[in-house]
Amino acid sequence: MSYAAEPRGGASRPLLERESEILAIQRAVDDLCGGSDLGSATRRGGVLTFAGSAGIGKTTLLAEARRHAAERGCTVLFARGGEQEKQVPFHVMRQLIQPAYAAMTEGERRDSLGAWYDIVAPALGLTAAAQGPAAPDPQGVRDGLDWVVTQLSVRNAPVVLVLDDAHWADAESLAWLTSFAARAEELAMLIIVACRPDEIPADAAFLRALMGRRGTRPHELAPLTTGAVARIVRDALGSGADDMFCRECWAITAGNPFEVVELAMKGRDQGLKPNQDNIPELRDLASAVKGSGLIDRLEQLGPSTVRLAWAAAVLGNAVPAGTVASVAALGEAQASEAISQLRAARILTVLTGLRTKEVVEFYHPLIATAVYRSIPPGVRVAMHGMAAQALIDGGYGASAAARHLLEMHPEGDPWVVQQLRLAANESFAAGAPDAARRYLARALREPPEPEDRAQVLFELGAANLLHDPMTTINQLRTALEEPKTEPTLREAITYRLAQALAHTGQLAEAVGLLDDEARRSTSARTRLRMQAEQFKWNSVRGDEENSPARSRLLAQFAKRLVGRGLAERHILGLRAWDAAMRGEPVGTALDFAEQALDGGMSWTDQDFGFEVPVVVAVTLMYCDQPGRAEELFNSGILEFEAKGWRGTHLSFVYTLLGYVRYRRGRLAEAEDFVRNGLEIANRIGQDNPAQWYAVGTLVETLVETLLARGNLAEAQKVARNYRLGEGFPQAIVYPDPQTVFGRLLLAQGRVEEAERQLAEAGRRLDLRGTRNPSWSSWQLDLALAQATHDTGLARATADEAVARARAFGAASIIGQALRVQAATVEPAQAAVLLEEAVAHLEQSPAACEFAHALVDHGTVLQTMGDPHRAAQQLYRGMEGAAACGADALADRARGLLASAGLRPRRLHTSEQDTLTVAEAGAARHAARGLDNAAIAKEMRMDPAAVGELLSAVFTKLGTNRTGLSRALGM
Repeated sequence: MSYAAEPRGGASRPLLERESEILAIQRAVDDLCGGSDLGSATRRGGVLTFAGSAGIGKTTLLAEARRHAAERGCTVLFARGGEQEKQVPFHVMRQLIQPAYAAMTEGERRDSLGAWYDIVAPALGLTAAAQGPAAPDPQGVRDGLDWVVTQLSVRNAPVVLVLDDAHWADAESLAWLTSFAARAEELAMLIIVACRPDEIPADAAFLRALMGRRGTRPHELAPLTTGAVARIVRDALGSGADDMFCRECWAITAGNPFEVVELAMKGRDQGLKPNQDNIPELRDLASAVKGSGLIDRLEQLGPSTVRLAWAAAVLGNAVPAGTVASVAALGEAQASEAISQLRAARILTVLTGLRTKEVVEFYHPLIATAVYRSIPPGVRVAMHGMAAQALIDGGYGASAAARHLLEMHPEGDPWVVQQLRLAANESFAAGAPDAARRYLARALREPPEPEDRAQVLFELGAANLLHDPMTTINQLRTALEEPKTEPTLREAITYRLAQALAHTGQLAEAVGLLDDEARRSTSARTRLRMQAEQFKWNSVRGDEENSPARSRLLAQFAKRLVGRGLAERHILGLRAWDAAMRGEPVGTALDFAEQALDGGMSWTDQDFGFEVPVVVAVTLMYCDQPGRAEELFNSGILEFEAKGWRGTHLSFVYTLLGYVRYRRGRLAEAEDFVRNGLEIANRIGQDNPAQWYAVGTLVETLVETLLARGNLAEAQKVARNYRLGEGFPQAIVYPDPQTVFGRLLLAQGRVEEAERQLAEAGRRLDLRGTRNPSWSSWQLDLALAQATHDTGLARATADEAVARARAFGAASIIGQALRVQAATVEPAQAAVLLEEAVAHLEQSPAACEFAHALVDHGTVLQTMGDPHRAAQQLYRGMEGAAACGADALADRARGLLASAGLRPRRLHTSEQDTLTVAEAGAARHAARGLDNAAIAKEMRMDPAAVGELLSAVFTKLGTNRTGLSRALGM
């Protein structure tokens, strides 16, 4: 569609009794331009809002704001909501942004928008929507619009963004504007908004938030006083207008500026004498200005003119005159004559559109509403159908026609179904799933042909998946029951239905569905794929009846696979994950993870999902390969951002990146990543179960990180705000929430409650065969809780945890388990265990756990009367803790050193990821297979010094000895 580049027609008139509003505008523009009364050169933006009833003068006031801003050299972006266009996604955004790109070629637009082109160009109507299943999510489009408007505001500063009739603005544009308004001040952008408060829809939370931003109230426009009305009347009808006549004008119009002006202009056109004797005629004339009187006046202009006015009312604002004539079924000459009559009657005005075409628009929205409502219902429906056809024929596309198709009666027309499906696809590509759902729901009511019904149900169900998964389940079940469903479509429906069931916590039903459909299929490829999906959803089922049997079946499957396709690689990835969870040797888990990754995995395949790439990355982390895990998560972030998936998916992966950093001991970075993920999650809201799980993972990771940093008060606050401990999900999530809650209770000194939660977590996980303390440290935390009152019981618990850690074989968890075991024995034995713990952790990337073991070792050595070695370990532990951001641990080490009469030395600082020359040399030798003694001989240094060098290498590169060669690129 073409958007008008000029304000509504009509001669400019002085604004009466709007001095305070004009002053507010002038001050805001002066602040924006850096010319305030204080003489400051600093630009300051903000949000200015105006509210008032229809005809009260908001549009005229905003026109004055635009004029004043332009005179001050501002770039003005203008848009207006439309009563007929309020369900057209991004209708307002297109008006704001299209003028800036209208003169550019396609190539210039691509260069200007860069990586955001494919994400925001369809939303802005700058290009046709790309075909394909991976459309951007609404948050991704909003982020892209943020970038576009930020670039415009920087390049064309100062910028004034003006939105009129915001009560009719589309929801997608309002959602963006509300979130962006917070940045107006920092960007030195002025946002001016006007609306009718009594016409804000009940569900328009975004607009209410914008109008009441920061607790401020909008400027309320009051009706004109009798004096102002008298001035308007005398300007139009002559200075001799008597007071009684002017007062009657005020009474008739209630001081509404639009009605006053219209009444005065009609009086002038009729040659009405403005005196008391003509008040009866004035009243008759007033009835013709609005409502039924306006329609009577329109009908007097003739049937052709009426049809053109109807067509304009149906089509909405800023539609090319030729399109209006087509819908009105008028020839060029007839249409031109009708437009001239309507302009003379002050019903329509003609503006210049972006493409220099003439576009028609009603003189005032009140007139447009009255004309639209006057159209006989049957004729109105027919004209919407004609409008849809005209827009399609005119090349405007299915999206422009869709709102008209929604107004038509269902008649089983395949063309209507086709256009609505096309419009839904375009809306998806533009990041407007709500509109897509409306179009598809209407297509289903048309209804489609029997052979197309399952496809429409599938598309509608897929559209509802993240918004309303329960509705998705019903729609996709219905689609599966359709008799005329192609096998390929049936398979796609099954996968999406299984996702919906899983995302609503119905994991057993998801697995049962896949099992039933696999039995029906005659395709070996399909059965393998469905088996992969069953393995995936069973792996996260908390209520799985026979988890060990599923693991055995998974192991048998994996033996026969070589990773030829994505389904095979997913099974191999799930085998790696299962091996890690069950505590099989670390080499087994790594082998299967590498097989799964050989050939690649997609993070944005909507049929396969992103769950398996996630668990493969997490498996690498548990296997002491966190650097490799970060590589995979960074790949996922790049894929998500390229597709415009910047909502749930991005928040979840940011969280897991934070979890990896936590496991590496980079606690400040971990907290930053997790808080970023939580910020994204909070922006999206928690309207669906998939988002609940994502937020749960965020909270648990943040609590663990805060506890590791020694920030118990903040951890308690986060847990309280997000209700950690008030019930736990049935699905398997990581870190395990019950274990995290138990650890929090232990840190609070609530030992008995902690023991109960940790023991329950242990029973639950053991039933599933989940025995790896690296995955869930419930046993280690339980041993620490028990050690406060029963060292024998604590020792037995710790011994079993150490055995499990050794069976898995990752140095980080062996070291951590030994450190906890040391807390359950006498100092002499503890010193031996801690020395071994330090040796293991020195070979791992777990920097914070290593620092903890060093401090514990130094503490025990100090107790045993070995101050020299104690000081050595405490110094190393203190430096490591400080580098990790484990402030409480660093303070503890510092206090122990001070109590021994030692001054803590200045902490070393270095680039966290940059190897020193000595570290790089030791790393290359280790990657070639040399042990520490051989490296010491080559480098002519003490083996203990080599151990310290390699410990720094493992920490910086996020790997252990096994992954060193790959990390160095050798």
